[in-house]
Amino acid sequence: MSRFRLDHLATGGAETEEARAVLEDCHALRRLVFVEEQRVEAALEWDELDALAEHFLARRTEDGVAVGTARLRVVAGRAKAERVAVRADARQSGVGRFLMRALEERARAMGCDEVLLNAQLTALPFYEALGYVADGPIFEEAGIDHRAMRRGLSDE
Repeated sequence: MSRFRLDHLATGGAETEEARAVLEDCHALRRLVFVEEQRVEAALEWDELDALAEHFLARRTEDGVAVGTARLRVVAGRAKAERVAVRADARQSGVGRFLMRALEERARAMGCDEVLLNAQLTALPFYEALGYVADGPIFEEAGIDHRAMRRGLSDE
């Protein structure tokens, strides 16, 4: 039995009360991790792309607490993982891997053969362990150093 369960919200799918609650939990986690913990300006965290993205929310199976989130967009035919966030007290629990594998599975189902992302430098080892490869120079995004990364989905 998995330690986590997944809520998945398809693009534009926040029309029901349940779906809105999932999106609110995703936003609450992003606020906690990015805005409060990492001091990213709230105006930079919230954008119009949320309405164009699919959202993933991981909850602990034992108590239903939301512990991780990510969003997925398809840009020019390629999957882009964005806003991957895990609560500090849930890091190193496997929830990040759980989220990324769910996102990759969905990207495959959408016909994508590659996932792109912009990783904070501190997260590079996490993504490398999942098979992502850094691509390009270090750049700043929201005041935090990042590197572009990619992973082919036909590698398995």
